[in-house]
Amino acid sequence: MLKTIIIDDEKLAIESLQWEIENFCDNIKVIATFSNPVEAIKGINTLKPDLVFLDIEMPEIDGFQLLQKLQYKNFDLIITTAYNQYAIQAFRANAIDYLLKPIDPDELVEAVDKVQNRKGSGEENHNIEAILDQIISKQSKQSKIPLSLSNKVVLVEPENIIYCKSEGSYTRVFMKGNKKVLVSKSIKTLENLCPPNKFMRVHKSYIVNVDEIREYIRQGGGELVLSNGMVVPVSRTHKNEVLQALNIL
Repeated sequence: MLKTIIIDDEKLAIESLQWEIENFCDNIKVIATFSNPVEAIKGINTLKPDLVFLDIEMPEIDGFQLLQKLQYKNFDLIITTAYNQYAIQAFRANAIDYLLKPIDPDELVEAVDKVQNRKGSGEENHNIEAILDQIISKQSKQSKIPLSLSNKVVLVEPENIIYCKSEGSYTRVFMKGNKKVLVSKSIKTLENLCPPNKFMRVHKSYIVNVDEIREYIRQGGGELVLSNGMVVPVSRTHKNEVLQALNIL
């Protein structure tokens, strides 16, 4: 039996997956479920599961960040996601198991069987660090960022984006030439699409293009003046990261 943990910020998604596991997968025992990523990190480090089902799109701490924060990483991983985007290509290219939501029972059984077969043959678990390296590498090499609008997808050069602002489950993207679009994705999804060497999260509601920062104003967490004159707040949580990126002592 595979000791298994399910992690998803949506409790209904956890209940649905757990029901499918109980009804279609005899070789799995769900030992814990978590909707809070911070609690999930503690749970994995303590319980040391054989298999983890992980949602990559979660607020505050997403699935990739969660993996980076783990001490215990000797488990098999099945990614669950509703977003068939750049990450899926990385998973497929590296034979990483993933399931698109809503999860199909046959695909679930197939993914679990692959994990079971790997363990039965003595093959080692996927190296989580290697998974993260592959995703970050593909992300940084991506030449254009796909912005999903209501009826089309616009491909934008990263250098043309000045900053992104969260508007609930949507994100407003501000570009050069006074252009702006409302994207039907969360700011966390946009953060994952932007090259990490060029963009950074400075606030829970803002991502900025580091090359477009013109001034740093010292007050509270701080504020950034961008190339278009916009003033963006810096949260205390991200202040040190911003100061390091700007080489401000």
